[in-house]
Amino acid sequence: MSVNLQAYEQYKHSVVETASPGRLLLMLYDAAIRNLDGAKRALSERDVQGTHHLLVKTQDIIMELMSTLNMDYDIAKNLFSLYEYLYSQLVKANVKKDAELVEEVHSFMLELRDTWQEAIKRAGTALNAANQITSVNVKG
Repeated sequence: MSVNLQAYEQYKHSVVETASPGRLLLMLYDAAIRNLDGAKRALSERDVQGTHHLLVKTQDIIMELMSTLNMDYDIAKNLFSLYEYLYSQLVKANVKKDAELVEEVHSFMLELRDTWQEAIKRAGTALNAANQITSVNVKG
C-alpha cells in the first residue's frame, strides 16, 4: 500500500472515530447515496456485477441503519418499517436489475439524509443557544 493511500485510510478511520452520532448517520446516508448513484450508472452500462456489488453494499448500510435505532420510540419503529421496505426494494432491484426501483430507494435516501441533516442542524442551534444562556453571568 502506498504511503498516500495509507495516510488517506488513517484519515478516514480518524474521521469516523471522532464523528458525532449525527455525523455518523449522515455519513451512512451519504455512502448509500453514492452507492445508489454508482448502481444506477452500472445498470445503464449493463454492468451486472458492479450493480450487484453496489446494491449489496447499500443493503448493508440499510441494515446498519436499522441496527442503530432505539426501538423505545415510535419514530424508530416507523423508520425500521421504512428501512425494511427500502431493503426489500433493493433486493428486488438487484434480482430484476430494475433502475426504477433503484431510483425509488435513491429518492427516499436523499429525503432522509436531508431531513436528518436539518434536524441535526436545528438541534445544534438549540444546543448552542442553551450553552449561551447558561454562560451568561447572572451575578452582574
